[in-house]
Amino acid sequence: MSPRPTILPTTLWDFPSQNYGNRSQGDINFTGATPSYIIWNLVKRYTQKNDLIVDPFCGSGTTLDVAKDLKRKCRGFDIKPRRQDITKADAAALPLKAGSADLLFLDPPYSDHIHYSGEPECLGNISAFDSRFYRKFKQIAAECSRVLKKNKFLTLYICDFFKKKKGFSPTGFKLFKIFSKYFKPIDIIAVTRHNNDLQKNNFRKAAVENNFFLRGFNYLFIFKKPRNRKKYCLNNF
Repeated sequence: MSPRPTILPTTLWDFPSQNYGNRSQGDINFTGATPSYIIWNLVKRYTQKNDLIVDPFCGSGTTLDVAKDLKRKCRGFDIKPRRQDITKADAAALPLKAGSADLLFLDPPYSDHIHYSGEPECLGNISAFDSRFYRKFKQIAAECSRVLKKNKFLTLYICDFFKKKKGFSPTGFKLFKIFSKYFKPIDIIAVTRHNNDLQKNNFRKAAVENNFFLRGFNYLFIFKKPRNRKKYCLNNF
């Protein structure tokens, strides 16, 4: 049995396992599933019972299971649903009323290194070095602003990207800038990555010999939707 989660007080998060308690949250076989401790902490901090949580990249369904555990409502969407309780939808066109969500949690692809689906609209088909990737996120940020209630929170779990032949892509910083056009930054959390590849000797050796870094953490950006976006934008840009 994995330890039950607790509210974390610092901006460095590290978790003992993928899931908490005596059962899994989400599909354990899903590549790139979000650690349920992260979602639990966000839900506890930024929502109340019966609030609506929305996950536009629901993937393994972790957000749905954590929300149920904490007695919150939840809508999960994905370009290729893997569970019956996840609705097929593009993150840039969610079938939700304006101002209906109390918390948005986004854990999107951060490049094309993982094959999520064969759907042409899937972000996982677009490289972080391709301008189309960021144009799509501009649409997603605008859609998130539409569905989120004023004075409520959006959280974005993302990683930078490195490819040997192309170099480093500051994906996190670029997306932070895009979402800051619509939302007020509240804080930035660094979440330790426990990817098995980080422990493989061949990966570690290559990183040292070729003078590059393996991704050791993910960003967790926390934003809040301002009551007056026009005034916020004028004051900040």
